[in-house]
Amino acid sequence: MTNHSEAAGPLEPNEFVRPDGPARRPGGPVPRPGEQAPRTGDPFDEPVVTLRTPAELADALPYLLGFTPEDSIVLIALHGERGRFGGRVRLGVPERAEDWPCVAEQLAQCLVGGCERRGARPDGVVAFLCQEPVGAETGQQVVERLRPLAQVLRTACGRLDVPVFEVVCISQGRFWTYCCPDTRCCPPEGIPLLRPGTSVLAAAATYMGVQPGATQGEMRGRLTPWETAAATDQERALDAASLELLPRMLREAAEEAAQDEDPGEICESEESEESEESVAAETLDLARRIMARLDAAPSASGTLEADNRDDELIAHDEAAALIFGLQVPTTRDRAAEWMEGAEGPPALRLWRALSRRCVGAYAEYAAAPLALAGWVAWSLGDLAEGQEALGMALSADSRYAFALLLNRACNDDMDPESIRRCLRRKRAAHDGTAPRPGRRPRRSRSAPGVPRASGGPGKGPQSRRRLARRIARGGR
Repeated sequence: MTNHSEAAGPLEPNEFVRPDGPARRPGGPVPRPGEQAPRTGDPFDEPVVTLRTPAELADALPYLLGFTPEDSIVLIALHGERGRFGGRVRLGVPERAEDWPCVAEQLAQCLVGGCERRGARPDGVVAFLCQEPVGAETGQQVVERLRPLAQVLRTACGRLDVPVFEVVCISQGRFWTYCCPDTRCCPPEGIPLLRPGTSVLAAAATYMGVQPGATQGEMRGRLTPWETAAATDQERALDAASLELLPRMLREAAEEAAQDEDPGEICESEESEESEESVAAETLDLARRIMARLDAAPSASGTLEADNRDDELIAHDEAAALIFGLQVPTTRDRAAEWMEGAEGPPALRLWRALSRRCVGAYAEYAAAPLALAGWVAWSLGDLAEGQEALGMALSADSRYAFALLLNRACNDDMDPESIRRCLRRKRAAHDGTAPRPGRRPRRSRSAPGVPRASGGPGKGPQSRRRLARRIARGGR
C-alpha cells in the first residue's frame, strides 16, 4: 500500500490546487471562476488553481502522486470548505472481487488515520480507479466491472463519516464518473482525457518547473529482469558464480558462527596466513569500481538509453558476483550506506542494473538489489520509485525483512534522514576499525544449522540456489 503524505511527491498540491466541483459544500465561500480566493494568515489560503471538472481531476492525478498510476485505486483527501488536496493512498486493484470490501476498508482507514495523525481529519475524498482493459474487454466494460468497487469505497469512507465527493474511472485514454447520472454531460462511452499538459494545473506546474513522473510501467521496466537473448548468458554466469562463491560463503558463515560461539578459540592456519579477502570485501570493492565506471560514463538522452548504456558497462560475471555477494545481509547493509551525495546516483544505477540481471531461476535473488534501489531512490527524494522498487522486492521475496521494514517506513511517512543518520554512524564505526588480518576461527567447529563446506555446495544449480537463499535468510 502506498500512503502519500501531504508533503510527498515532487509537487505540493495543497498550496495551489483545489477541486472546485466535488468538494463544494452548501454555503461555503467558493470564489467564482477566475476569481482568486480570499487571502488570510493561513499559508494554504494563498491564491489557488481551481479544478472544475472530472477531466481536470484526472489530468491532475500524475502531478498529485508524482507518477502516472496503472491498475490502481487512489484515494485523495480533501480539507476545508474549498477542498484543498491532502493525503493520498494508492493500492493495486485486487484481482478477486471478493477482496474489494476488505481492501476498501483498509484504504479508507489508512487515509483517514494518516490525516488524523497529521492533525487534519479530511472533510471529503476524491477516488480514482485506473485500469486498462484485458483481452477483448473495452473501457466501458472496465467501468461496469469496477462499479461495485467504487460503491464499496464510498461505503467504507462513509462509515468513517468522510463523504466521497467523486469517483473517477480512467481507462483507454478516457474517463467516466460514477457520481453523475446525467448522460448528457457524462455519456456511457466516456469522455476523452485532456491532452497532456493542457489543463490549468499542468500550466501552473510547468510554470513552477514541475513535470509529471514516469508511469508505473516505466518504473517497473527499469527494474524488471531481462527477457532478451542476453538473459541466457547471464543465467550461465550466475550458475558459474554459485560454484565459485557458495563454498566460500558457507565456510565464512560457519566460521563467523563458530567464533560467536567461542571467540577465544583462534588458530593460525595456512589459509588464513594468505590474507585472502572475504566475499564481502570483494563484493564491496567490485561494487565501488563499477559505480566509478558508471559515474564516468557519458550521459544518455533517455532512460532506456541510459539503462542500456549501464548494462553494457557491467559484465555478466561481475553482475553475478555482486548478486551473490549481496545475498549476505551484512554485505547488503554496508552497500546501503551509499545513499547520498556523489555516491547515491551511481549506486542507484548499479542496483537497477543488478535487478535486471536476476533472470530465470534467480528471480528471488532480486529482492536484495531491488530493496537497495528502493532505499536509495527514497533517500535521494524519489518516493514513487522507492515504493515501487520496494514493492517489487517483496514480490520477489515476501519475507525479505529489509524491504518490509523500509516499505513500512515509507508508508508511515518516516523521514529517511533518521535512517541515513543510523547508517552514517555505522559507517563511521566500521571505517575506523580495521579487521585483524590472517586470523580465522578454528575449522574443526561447525556452526549449528550451517552445512559443512568440505563436501561442496550440493549437486546441481537448484541445490546451490537453495543454499545461497539459506545464507541470506540467516540474518536478513
